[in-house]
Amino acid sequence: MDLSITRADHGDQTVVHLGGEIDVYTAPLVREKLDEQIQGGRTRLVVDLTDVTFLDSTGLGVLVGRLKLARTRGGSMRLVGKDDRVLKVFSITGLDKVFEIHPDLDSALAAGESASAASGPEQGENS
Repeated sequence: MDLSITRADHGDQTVVHLGGEIDVYTAPLVREKLDEQIQGGRTRLVVDLTDVTFLDSTGLGVLVGRLKLARTRGGSMRLVGKDDRVLKVFSITGLDKVFEIHPDLDSALAAGESASAASGPEQGENS
């Protein structure tokens, strides 16, 4: 099994860094680790795919499922990736239109901070 998973909190965002291969053998572990975050209330996720060397349809399915789960709990999921082979999988499947994909971690975190600020306390309609 060629997979590494680490996590780090950045304010109210959680970065889950994946490395290696995400396939039919490793996808269940990815699902489990992402579910732990979401079910633990960490619903604003950044999944860093920078060191992912292979991603198959099972891995894509896990990511789509966790995106839906995070959204049902008021959260979000941004991806970080720059490997052309991995990004091509998202492009071919049309999932590059579903996921917000950033070239680096800093831009993904900044986008999350901007989204958080934009959805902050709502102003009254009569203000």
